[in-house]
Amino acid sequence: MSIFIKNIKKLVNVREAAPSAPLRGEEMLSLPCLDGAWLLTEGDRISRLGRMQDLRPEELEALERSSDEVIDAEGRMVFPSYCDSHTHLVYAGSREMEFMDKLRGLSYQEIARRGGGILNSVELLHNTPEDDLLQQTLVRAHEIISLGTGAVEIKSGYGLTVEDEVKMLRVARRVEEETPLRVRTTFLGAHAVPARYKGNREGYVDEIVREIMPAVAAEGLADYVDIFVEEGFFTVEDASRIFEAAAKYGMVPKVHANQMSFSGGVQVGVRYGAASVDHLEFTGPEEFKALQGSGTIATLLPGATFFLDMDYPKAKDMLEYDLPLAIASNYNPGSCPSGDMKFMMALAMIKMRLTPETVLNAAIVNGAFAMGVASEYGSITPGKKASLFITKKIPSYEFVPYSFTSQLIENIILNGKIYG
Repeated sequence: MSIFIKNIKKLVNVREAAPSAPLRGEEMLSLPCLDGAWLLTEGDRISRLGRMQDLRPEELEALERSSDEVIDAEGRMVFPSYCDSHTHLVYAGSREMEFMDKLRGLSYQEIARRGGGILNSVELLHNTPEDDLLQQTLVRAHEIISLGTGAVEIKSGYGLTVEDEVKMLRVARRVEEETPLRVRTTFLGAHAVPARYKGNREGYVDEIVREIMPAVAAEGLADYVDIFVEEGFFTVEDASRIFEAAAKYGMVPKVHANQMSFSGGVQVGVRYGAASVDHLEFTGPEEFKALQGSGTIATLLPGATFFLDMDYPKAKDMLEYDLPLAIASNYNPGSCPSGDMKFMMALAMIKMRLTPETVLNAAIVNGAFAMGVASEYGSITPGKKASLFITKKIPSYEFVPYSFTSQLIENIILNGKIYG
């Protein structure tokens, strides 16, 4: 199938060649665009693009005649799909009653100590059959597609047993089979200590390393391995043990780092070559220096910071240290029940004073790098996947995060096919 999009007001994030590394520091201030453009897809790839004014009449006629679909995008803009590199999309039920507890003054840690939080989702997931879990997850998957996401990372971590962690990751793999989303999966067995190991965190880490991780690896269910390094959850030493075990299976590290405290999660992530360290509300010069010059991406999750009413990461300081920033949704039932990347970008602009160019690069280019799909996603580049969206008529690309509650998407194309 081929799609010819003509009269595009602006092609956003156009790059002749895909970046070979994440954008850093001042690089994130540049957003290359092409005005008055056209774009052709063939199969599942972007084939060619150019300026309308450079097309001779006979060339335009030939493109229109030979294409299976022709879309006139006059007054509208074309963006590459968002790449959401941190989600917990597979979960059962919801946790709105904990939201009420938070409004009554309980902290995230207090809710967890009462058996709520992650352990609440663990119980709900355990009691949900795999096919039912898939159907619940597909609703959320189609929701994020409608909001412009084309590639997504999905974590486990609400299972905490061999059977349920495997169930979660099977569902995540099935999401890619059932939808046009590109899915990357992460084994997050070290998300919380299950009730059966209360007071024996080390015993649960033993089970992760000796039983759960080998079962996940035997089915090839995880691209990454993650751990929640935080007081009351897991330690730097636990992370070292889990990452060393995961290396045997080719699982690349990620870290839930420095969300509630200066936990050491950033440093251990860098030490083990983590693809990303995520959250980062509690960071300063020591963390920035550790990340500086490493291959590890600093991933910000402003939706969770907003929902938990916390202080935001020092994003502008990170840019001054020449760090690569990504923005992701952290879609989950406890601390960010939203997968709207447009809203995440708006929060990053309002609360962290980032520019529109920076947040778009963080949500698209660096998001692709943070989940290892940058060779195919993350920019409008010939040869990459034809996964993009066409806006309604809007005045500028700045209008997208500015109008953070408006539905601005008119058409969605994923893998060279029109969605919906």
